[in-house]
Amino acid sequence: MNQVAALELRSVNLQSPRNNRAHHTQEMGLKRLIVRRGQPFTVQLHFNRPFHSGTDHITFVAETGPAPTELSGTRVTFSLTQAQQGNVWSASEFTMDSNSLSVSLRTPANALIGSYTLTIEISQGQGSVTRPVGTFILLFNPWSAEDDVYLPSEILLQEYIMMDYGFVYKGHERFITSWPWNYGQFEEGIIDICFEILNKSLYFLENPSKDYSQRNDVVYICRVVSAMINSNDDNGVLQGNWGEDYSLGVSPLQWNGSVAILRQWSARGGQPVKYGQCWVFAAVMCTVMRCLGVPTRVVSNFRSAHNVDGNLTIDTYYDRNAEMLSTQKRDKIWNFHVWNECWMIRKDLPPGYNGWQVLDPTPQQTSSGLFCCGPASVKAIREGEVHMPYDTPFVYAEVNADEVIWLFRDGQVQEILAHNSNSIGKKISTKMVGSDQCQDITSFYKYPEGSPEERSVFMKASRKMLDSRRASSPFLDLLESGRVRDQPAQLQLYLARSPAWGQDLLLKLHARRVPNRAHARGPLRLVVRFCAQALLHMGGSQEPLWRQIVHLNLDFGEETQWPLLLPYNNFRNKLTDEKLIRVSGIAEVEGTGRSILVLKDISLEPPHLSIQVSGRAEVGKALRVHVILTNTQTSPLSHCTMVLEGSGLIHGQIANELGTLVAGHTIQIHLDLYPFKAGPRQLQVLISSNEVKEIKGYKDIFVAAARPS
Repeated sequence: MNQVAALELRSVNLQSPRNNRAHHTQEMGLKRLIVRRGQPFTVQLHFNRPFHSGTDHITFVAETGPAPTELSGTRVTFSLTQAQQGNVWSASEFTMDSNSLSVSLRTPANALIGSYTLTIEISQGQGSVTRPVGTFILLFNPWSAEDDVYLPSEILLQEYIMMDYGFVYKGHERFITSWPWNYGQFEEGIIDICFEILNKSLYFLENPSKDYSQRNDVVYICRVVSAMINSNDDNGVLQGNWGEDYSLGVSPLQWNGSVAILRQWSARGGQPVKYGQCWVFAAVMCTVMRCLGVPTRVVSNFRSAHNVDGNLTIDTYYDRNAEMLSTQKRDKIWNFHVWNECWMIRKDLPPGYNGWQVLDPTPQQTSSGLFCCGPASVKAIREGEVHMPYDTPFVYAEVNADEVIWLFRDGQVQEILAHNSNSIGKKISTKMVGSDQCQDITSFYKYPEGSPEERSVFMKASRKMLDSRRASSPFLDLLESGRVRDQPAQLQLYLARSPAWGQDLLLKLHARRVPNRAHARGPLRLVVRFCAQALLHMGGSQEPLWRQIVHLNLDFGEETQWPLLLPYNNFRNKLTDEKLIRVSGIAEVEGTGRSILVLKDISLEPPHLSIQVSGRAEVGKALRVHVILTNTQTSPLSHCTMVLEGSGLIHGQIANELGTLVAGHTIQIHLDLYPFKAGPRQLQVLISSNEVKEIKGYKDIFVAAARPS
């Protein structure tokens, strides 16, 4: 009887194109095997002879991490069986064809994510021989009902996993600006950079084996990434800068997307990229989490409280001349703040708190010793369950704190000018699914302002957060003393015409005497002092750039209007990156010692950018693009530069120097792009100058697949 030759592995086909398409990773490429956990994939093994299931025995070994062990879960062995084994590593459902063996491999839905090495051990007599099969990357699987990131909607999965561009919302609650952003999570090399981020975290550097053993837990991964996007504790991706001097790096306003940031960080050995602010941190985190397979979106909160001391109160101070005063207190109201929401099951919380969770990579304060924030359940925030991890009290205050505005005189606070319980946490916004429109999701974070449910939740959260401090709260003492009273007159500021670049601002003061029996019926004399200041993103202001005093006499029940002119020359070179001006007015009511506050925030929009395309967009074919900009200012825009970016349309970026654009003139730029990926794409264009740092535009482009030749 002839002895059967020993089984030898001759070659392997990982079938990457087929597997990647089945696992929704084809956008990352078809050359490497990239699969999602909890879902089978097929490999073909070619031997020197036919495989005999009765006598031949092969065992698969999958390893990840620097020192794989079965104890830590970073090394697993599993034998070839005919039947599927359930939610475990398995090799089954094999078919044989001549010398080839086709095997269905399955990973558990709670497997560690990461880069794996796969080998097989072939039993031969008393021993065995080990042969390499190949490598693969394993990601979270929001398509799998057994995965903690399962999202049961294909429409939502296309938006929150597969969409590689979107919008960040900036500006002011009444002037929300759409800021196009290229997430680019499927661009070449980004998946490797995402795991490089995990491997440079302090958790990994302190204990690599422990870190790797926890990479099956989406809560853990989210916290690691949240800490690593900023560089406050580590060699994270971005260095924050909230000043106005970006000479040592790139202004946060001048980024078009995440890809250039992540590639620069990796290419320079993990040196933090200069510079980021909240929307840049959140947009980069969105790229990383979508790439890893976690449904993620970017959320903007307008008038966002930064409440460091946790007392649910933000204090703002004005002097009698209506100047907003700087303060050493870290508590501030940011014009807007941007964070992330990631979708997941929270097994560490009671039932009912799954779904969207807040993650905030902007370094504001520490959590468990590191600058990270979340995940905090959006449902827990809405219900005031501030005891639930992670960092729920901080996020609750961001959307629910009260604002108290004080009059400051002679070195001390004189009176409360306003107590606003509904001025913080406005127009919480994210990109609408399947649309370029903005969606208001405030109702997910809190009940309607002033409703019985909202007040009840606020009191519940307050009791938990303020219990130890309630006895000595000057704010509560003043509030309970009834010092915030009805005023004898109402003041409002209106824009007389739309604010435009290069033009004076025209406003109207509308004053109305309140016909209230509690107030005297004689003439009311008001001295109204106005002040205009440029607002900073983090809630502060600059030196006054305009002042005016108005004297008013109001009879009982009378209304009047008064025009105000804020000349362009007063603010043309004095605005911050925010392009926001606050006009404040404080009216002294003669003979009463009381004051009335009136505020108006004004946003100046930059010149409009027009982008047009000629003809049909097709993979590999030239696509003509026209970019048109008119300088609507009364002065030139100097040192203009243009940067174009768009995943699937441009490899990296295209940058052009445009020189100076004279006032009133129009510039037209024409260039050809060669799309290399089919499907919906977005072209982002940024033009910046010395005078206006960010003139942004975008164009949605559908790219058709290449026609068969």
